[in-house]
Amino acid sequence: MVQQLESWIRATVRWFGYIPNRDLSGWVLLTIAILIGLAVDFVVTQTVRFIVRRRPFQTLAFLKEHVRWAFWVFVPAMFFLLATNIQSARFLRRHPIADKTAEVVFLIATTWLVVQLLKVGELLLIRRYDTVQDINLSHRKFVTQVRFFRRLLVAGVIVIGASLLLISFQGSRKVGLSVLTSAGVVSVLIGFAAQKTLANLMAGIQIAFNQQIRLGDAVVVEKEWGRIEEINLTSVIVRIWDRRRLILPITYFVEKPFENWTRSDASIIGTVFLYLDYNVPVEKVREKAREIAENDPLWTGETFALQVTDTQPTCIVIRILVSASDSPSAFDLRCHMREQIIAFLRDEYPQSLPQTRLMLAEEMKPKVVE
Repeated sequence: MVQQLESWIRATVRWFGYIPNRDLSGWVLLTIAILIGLAVDFVVTQTVRFIVRRRPFQTLAFLKEHVRWAFWVFVPAMFFLLATNIQSARFLRRHPIADKTAEVVFLIATTWLVVQLLKVGELLLIRRYDTVQDINLSHRKFVTQVRFFRRLLVAGVIVIGASLLLISFQGSRKVGLSVLTSAGVVSVLIGFAAQKTLANLMAGIQIAFNQQIRLGDAVVVEKEWGRIEEINLTSVIVRIWDRRRLILPITYFVEKPFENWTRSDASIIGTVFLYLDYNVPVEKVREKAREIAENDPLWTGETFALQVTDTQPTCIVIRILVSASDSPSAFDLRCHMREQIIAFLRDEYPQSLPQTRLMLAEEMKPKVVE
């Protein structure tokens, strides 16, 4: 195939005319190779665009979105490398920069293309999995594992690509070979920074298998409530309820305690505390609270309770328990319950609201003896 390509390129050059200068002829061949690569890029992209317009394929859409620019660089780099390999030895000796440039550009383009293809593979695997709903625990578990291993493979591809790039240079060949050998890896891991990196990597693998956290999990960390937004190789990004981002090392979720509200089940019990006067009719409040819960679509119907949980010198404490499908629904349900109970007491039993009593002893009047 290489011989056919060589003969085709030489025939194309002869079609443009005889060029007596061998150096100039070599550069013309390289330029034609790049132009051929760009032409192939154009034909392939136009074909994909035509197919997507006629009948949309999600795979082609993903390739168009993520692989297009890497492909545009990879194909001309491949033709450029083939052209340098079929050039005469005299030309390459006189112009070694062309050969070295072809190797470097091809390695970079190949690494970039493989990384983007891994991204497309991840999207194809998780496209039918819904991680938004808290009840889809198995979906979020699978997506978490796929994304972690995709990032792990990307890191490996980049290391291999960088090693091959170092090998291509004579002065850095020993460094590149040492990175690819186990002895080199072990010597690098002796350093303190490498130990921390290895600890992060092992923590990520543990999280991927044991599932302490998953994408979309509702967690409480550092006294902040939020959801797991990203799980990277070295860090975890938590999207806090007010849209701030809390960035933590991935080892945090292995070494320190934290709350995971969606570990095995997304449902949760919400609590409402009311501080009311001793005159409150508890049974009437219980009936009204149940009526409010039954009329609220956020209540799952699994749990309901209203109890007097404490007595204080000036009031009693009433606790209402209601179940919801997830933590945001529980928060809204608690707010609805609190608002309507307060309105009910204000309108029907205003004497039940907290009061402060002040009793003054009557002044003792002296008795008059007639």
